[in-house]
Amino acid sequence: MNININEIKNGMTIIIDGKLCLIEEFQHVKPGKGSAFMKMKLRNLRTGSLVEETYNTNIKIERARVEKSKMNYLYSQGDSYVFMNNETYEQLEIPESKLADKVKFLKEGMDIEIQTYEGEILGINLPEKVEYEVTETTEATKGNTTNNATKDATIETGYTLRVPLFIKEGEHIIISTLDGKYVSRA
Repeated sequence: MNININEIKNGMTIIIDGKLCLIEEFQHVKPGKGSAFMKMKLRNLRTGSLVEETYNTNIKIERARVEKSKMNYLYSQGDSYVFMNNETYEQLEIPESKLADKVKFLKEGMDIEIQTYEGEILGINLPEKVEYEVTETTEATKGNTTNNATKDATIETGYTLRVPLFIKEGEHIIISTLDGKYVSRA
């Protein structure tokens, strides 16, 4: 389906120059001289790269229908991760290369969203904040009482991050899956 470039919105998926892209940000620019143009930050959904492009406002672009389906993470098997559709119980195996750095936040039983375009798996969306158990922490350095003092902690998935000094092994914490940082105690 072709649309006018003036109809775009953040979060819309389009096919532009033969690439499947997500519009992360756009700005309509109307200079004092010359014709108006559109500046866009586009994320290539196949490669994950982010590019800034400029386009005339009189072009038409193709809108892409990316399907999102809710699934449950079951387990990992070698370099693949197995998910199950909660409604049809159909299982889907996704290679680690399609999941990128999101694998460090996957835990069994987690509900996620899988994005597909014409049967091609593009990737997954995780919940924004997830609760994990701390499996290992380093000891706090004696005398380190500065504001916001932190130490290393490893969570149940094997991911290591910085946490406040009062967090101990066995505690449950909430982590942002967007940046991998500590949010709060659970």
